Amino acid sequence: MPNRPKVLTIIADSNIASLDDFFNVRTLGQGTAQAVNIVTVAGRDINAQLLADTQPDVLLVRSVTSVDEALLASNQSVKFVGSATIGTDHIDQAYLTARHITFANAAGCSKHSVAQYVLTAILTLRLQFWQQPLTLGIIGLGNIGSTLAQYAADLGWQVLGYDPLLPASPFNNASFEQVLSQSAAISLHVPLTENKDSDHRNSSAYPTRHLINAAALNTMLPDTLLINSARGPVIDNAALEADIDCTARQVALDVFEHEPQISERLLSKLAIATPHIAGYTLEGKLRGTQMVYEALCERFLVTPAQSMHQLLPVNMYLWSELKSHPDRLTKFYDIMQDDKQLRAKSKDEQVSGADFDQLRRDYHLRREWQF
Repeated sequence: MPNRPKVLTIIADSNIASLDDFFNVRTLGQGTAQAVNIVTVAGRDINAQLLADTQPDVLLVRSVTSVDEALLASNQSVKFVGSATIGTDHIDQAYLTARHITFANAAGCSKHSVAQYVLTAILTLRLQFWQQPLTLGIIGLGNIGSTLAQYAADLGWQVLGYDPLLPASPFNNASFEQVLSQSAAISLHVPLTENKDSDHRNSSAYPTRHLINAAALNTMLPDTLLINSARGPVIDNAALEADIDCTARQVALDVFEHEPQISERLLSKLAIATPHIAGYTLEGKLRGTQMVYEALCERFLVTPAQSMHQLLPVNMYLWSELKSHPDRLTKFYDIMQDDKQLRAKSKDEQVSGADFDQLRRDYHLRREWQF
């Protein structure tokens, strides 16, 4: 039976949606604690000293907080770490296992949100693809990539997919080189992994750091549209800038190699630039919080008492309506407004980390399109 403290103390990234609705005495207290004390902190401010001082039972993060020995070595109280994100490259899961700390993430929470972001980027830049066949290359066919493939198929597009970690399938049907050389648009949906010979915790036989380098870019046709909503370092930014200078390629980035700072030089070359908000829909955010909440309830043997559906207002954004009325795309999601707000933050030849984080923190959550 897990320890049941009188007060359950939670340190949480303040950018996690509806924390107070999911983590309170009513939703967690029964059989777990007499009180719940939740302390919200900016994700980049969650550090070892804070955890040593507060000794929380629970740590809730998003992708900007690295959870590893450096963060937790001075803390002996954390029993549960939850990340309200799909990716896990910021989590040292082996270390958590060795410490007997339960870990949960929100796999798939924003798969529709990100897929819809990618569709919006493509159709904003290439309006003709509503009507004419498009060959869409998808690199990485996990939760998000496979969801994007389903939308593409629904539009009558051809999908060329590459994921070496999954078996061949109707969508996982091409080599890396085929995706690069034969696609009119390419969307990246891979985790950030390192070379298997490195001692990095995210080493892999299929490293993705700088997967899109000068050689990969040279393989693409000059008019191939490139979209990255995965992890910034998957693209070599220096090679990308040189490629755009040479080919005038249209590129849409939601993530950046040196995030949260963005150089004005790179920003000026992009067709669309947004501040890591591809997954920022109300549904995606609430789904992420709920998934972590339910995992925490399981850890403490508590019956979940909250659901995102109790918090959602009516959603009138229907995928079927958008397909019938493509001219309504900006009413469903005006991606260029997000682009405009990011560019407005550029000063002294860059967007600062503080301004980048503020855009994410203050982002007005859009709605997912009901599929």
